[in-house]
Amino acid sequence: MAILGELGKEILIPVCEVIGIVFAIAQWFIVSKVKVTPGATSAAVGAKNGYSDYLIEVEEGLNDHNVIVKCAGIQTAISEGATSFLFTMYQYVGTFMVTFAAIIFLFLGSIEGFSTKGQPCTYSKGTCKPALYTALFSTASFLLGAITSLVSGFLGMKTATYANARMTQEARKGVGKAFITAFRSGAVMGFLLSSSGLVVLYITINVFKMYYGDDWEGLFESITAYGIGGSSMALFRRVGGGIYTKAAEVGAVLVGKVERNIPEDDPRNPAVIADNVDDNVGDIAGMGSDLFGS
Repeated sequence: MAILGELGKEILIPVCEVIGIVFAIAQWFIVSKVKVTPGATSAAVGAKNGYSDYLIEVEEGLNDHNVIVKCAGIQTAISEGATSFLFTMYQYVGTFMVTFAAIIFLFLGSIEGFSTKGQPCTYSKGTCKPALYTALFSTASFLLGAITSLVSGFLGMKTATYANARMTQEARKGVGKAFITAFRSGAVMGFLLSSSGLVVLYITINVFKMYYGDDWEGLFESITAYGIGGSSMALFRRVGGGIYTKAAEVGAVLVGKVERNIPEDDPRNPAVIADNVDDNVGDIAGMGSDLFGS
């Protein structure tokens, strides 16, 4: 005998998803209290509660506001670069997404010659929905999964670029503060992406079920494309991001360390910024899409 009835499951699933989203927003709010915006330097001195400090405090004997502006500027450059790279990639990924969606429709719809008549079910008795309509729903499911994956990757990247400077600020006070800030930031990404992905999937299944009714075979055949869309977008970000960051890293070493004798990971080397940009795109936006796909 089932512990929960049909109505109980219909209520429990979306409630858990909403709890995950609310928890992620709460963790984001806590992380956001760590200030990184350059401001009045005198106000930052002596404030050690982690909520009113700036990215670089005024060191003893040094009252150079430009240092604070420069450090905050590095974070801004990385964030803007990652956003620009991601949207440029989305232009090419969008072309693939539309093309592959058309291929899915043509292949699935042509199974029964684009017939609009019901067909005998393969794994159950009775008549299943026409192949043409299953092709339409599969195409819509693929596009929905791809778009959700793109949004998931973007949210993950924005979370990382928002939190990494704040973790740097907390690291100046000790390992413990840095760890809890990084952990909370990771919780934002993990809970938000998982919960939002499940919300979209839950809504999609219930909307498709209005058409398919008891035809579970056709329903889940069309829903399968949802995961394919998410995984294909994650692949693009992983591969494209990995190639870009390796090229930037090699350029930083060859030009910066070899020719100009600039230390490794020095922000004066533009290739270092490019390397950090795609660490966010490949390792974080790609990981966000992987998390959604999983």
